[in-house]
Amino acid sequence: MGRAVKVLKREQPHNVGRLGASLRVGKGLAVRNSTRQSRLSRVRWLMIMMGLLMVGWPSAFGQDLPAQEIMRREYFVSRVKDSKSAATMTLINAAGQQRVQRVASQTRLQEDGVSQMRIVRFLYPPDLKGTATLTVEHTERDDDIWMYLPVLRKVRRLASKNKRDSYVGTDFSYGDIIGHKVGDYTHRLIGAETFEGMECFVVESIPVSDTVHREGGYGKRVSWIRKDNFVSTKLEGYDLQGRLFKRLLVTDIRQVDPALGRWQPMRLEMINLETGHRTVFSYDDFRANVGIQPTIFTRRYLEDGS
Repeated sequence: MGRAVKVLKREQPHNVGRLGASLRVGKGLAVRNSTRQSRLSRVRWLMIMMGLLMVGWPSAFGQDLPAQEIMRREYFVSRVKDSKSAATMTLINAAGQQRVQRVASQTRLQEDGVSQMRIVRFLYPPDLKGTATLTVEHTERDDDIWMYLPVLRKVRRLASKNKRDSYVGTDFSYGDIIGHKVGDYTHRLIGAETFEGMECFVVESIPVSDTVHREGGYGKRVSWIRKDNFVSTKLEGYDLQGRLFKRLLVTDIRQVDPALGRWQPMRLEMINLETGHRTVFSYDDFRANVGIQPTIFTRRYLEDGS
């Protein structure tokens, strides 16, 4: 067997050996060319995909969204299924004197997944202890606002026009606490700015009617809304005569529901630019999706607290 192999090798024509070598070289070149083409194909595919991503990138981060959609996302970004929290409100006058209030609150979305119910109880100071408010939003009609006053032992219903009034002596209005409905305003994207190190949309919002204008208390609102998560980090409010009179600063923004992409500011500071008075609202504890029952959002519960 070994000799036969040697004979075959010895009797192999010279040109056949050269042809074999050529075939081997050709095969090697073909393999390398095939590999190179495969690599080029992958590179082209990656370039195409990167091109598509670059085209889609603005939409993913809201770069080309209309102002109405930006405000819609801002409206929903902090709306969790339900929540339970404890917070401190510090009222500070122009001279620096402070008054501290502590509250406990619970919220829950209604079946439509849009409208929210909120009950807030004042725990401190003693002269406010027991005072409670209940707000129930409605998409097709005016929101309901009730207040329980322990001194009178009575629940009082507030009219829609009260949305512009101070919320229990703070610089926030009832409308600020409930939230301003997207459809009540005409929104216009007026620019983009960096605020507190974050890229923001700047959106101007004008009331759609004299009723919204009058009851909401704002002739115009300008919002700075983060591009990465649609949380409003700054807001300037203009009065009915068009004068800038309030500024809201929002900090310590935390994600409270990663599954749905919900975020919650833990510190909000509302400044009255006319009086120099300001209110700092800060959460001491905030828990989302804890299973709040809808039965507590009633006038009866507001009154007896049970």
